[in-house]
Amino acid sequence: MIQALINIFKIPDLRNKILFTLAMLAIYRIGFWIPIPGISQESIAERMASQAAGNALQRSMSFVAIFTGGSLQQSTIFGLGIMPYISAAIIFQLLSSAYEPLKKKQNEGPSGRQQIQEWTRYVTVGLCILQGIGYLALFRSQGFIYPNWTNNPMWWVMAITAMTAGTIFLMWLGEQIDKYGIGNGVSLIITAGILTGMPGAFQWVIGESPMRDLGIFRALMGGEKIAGEPALSWLEVIFLAASFVFVVAGAVLMTVAQRRIPVQQAKHTRGRKVYGGQRSYLPLRVNHGGVMPIIFASSLMIFPSVIFATIAESTQATGGWLHGIAQFISDAMHSGQFPYVVLYIILVYFFSYFWTTVQFNPEDMSKQLRDHGSFIPGLRPGPRTAEYLEAVMERITYVGAGFLAIIAIVPMVASSAMGIPFTVAQFLGGTGLLIVVSVGLDFIQRIEASLLMRNYAGFLGGEDRGGRGSRIRGPRTV
Repeated sequence: MIQALINIFKIPDLRNKILFTLAMLAIYRIGFWIPIPGISQESIAERMASQAAGNALQRSMSFVAIFTGGSLQQSTIFGLGIMPYISAAIIFQLLSSAYEPLKKKQNEGPSGRQQIQEWTRYVTVGLCILQGIGYLALFRSQGFIYPNWTNNPMWWVMAITAMTAGTIFLMWLGEQIDKYGIGNGVSLIITAGILTGMPGAFQWVIGESPMRDLGIFRALMGGEKIAGEPALSWLEVIFLAASFVFVVAGAVLMTVAQRRIPVQQAKHTRGRKVYGGQRSYLPLRVNHGGVMPIIFASSLMIFPSVIFATIAESTQATGGWLHGIAQFISDAMHSGQFPYVVLYIILVYFFSYFWTTVQFNPEDMSKQLRDHGSFIPGLRPGPRTAEYLEAVMERITYVGAGFLAIIAIVPMVASSAMGIPFTVAQFLGGTGLLIVVSVGLDFIQRIEASLLMRNYAGFLGGEDRGGRGSRIRGPRTV
């Protein structure tokens, strides 16, 4: 692995791409700390610190933090993050499978996809404006905006414009990484935002465990020893570390897991030569939906819980049957409670099959196999092949949805059972961990491909035939 890292910096092209990517991510993190004028950052921090762990507001803000790169304790020009662009891309992706004119436009090739990409940018601007208004309206209702700015129309225009420009700038950064860097730009921005919470989670574990008594960790904590008994025992710390390793290993395994279906290519005779006849495989991912089912299920579970929690708080003074019903539903939908977990698992399964149905079309795949002169041994091309592919995908989706459900509920169970803050428990599973794992695997595979293309050994082993190997030498001719 060390030799592979050295080989990366031996290749000027690959080295420049990685350094450019790191520079763009550094710009993103610098811009994240530029606040919007008129909003009291101290009031936001105090209110968030006073909220109970697992509160509906805390859960919704933690979910938004996955895509914005931090919590709402800092209201910055990047407060919306890249989430509006992701929402617009998902909207067009769903419409492309349901709306026939848009599907034809996508099938036109690069020109059609470029037109859809332009429409996605326009929709992103509209979503930024709507989400910015909602974002600032929430802050005004909580009293986070200074009174002399609250009713100033010019301030609202300035704040919404700044947040919209921040999201558009992040979208531009992602496109620059795609063009001049390495990896998927938008995914890397999201991953960078998620990983920024890891030092804080590590610091919390140190401060609440017996490790704080060790000299090296006291230095990391600022040289001060926290008073009182530790909240975590050595056994709980070891359990957290082992759970993190186990969940990450399982996420890597299920992310790359495939069901390979053998495909035989038909033989073609041209003159005296016979072409084709090769045997290959059709890889079907076990976790075909990726992280999208968890995102949809989390969104659908968070907003009702926030609504009923707000109703319960607003009717607390008056009491009555409305307050009782809202409080009962809010408590039942509390993260980690049994009804919440069961409903969450059901939604993960539902959206796993829904997303697979939208993304995977067995009829089109069977037609493509037939048009390319390929077939699955033992099955007739056409409807019979489509039925077989659909049956296989249904079975492996069941396994993939079960894996997603386990990954999704692990942070909730750990947070509820051990009293761990959700900002720490989110690294034991959930949306953030899956995004980090999938983006990390894609990033390593791209570097691996670049190294092997230039005759260097990659991270996965192999003989290093490097030398000056950035250039592939062929036989000399005179």
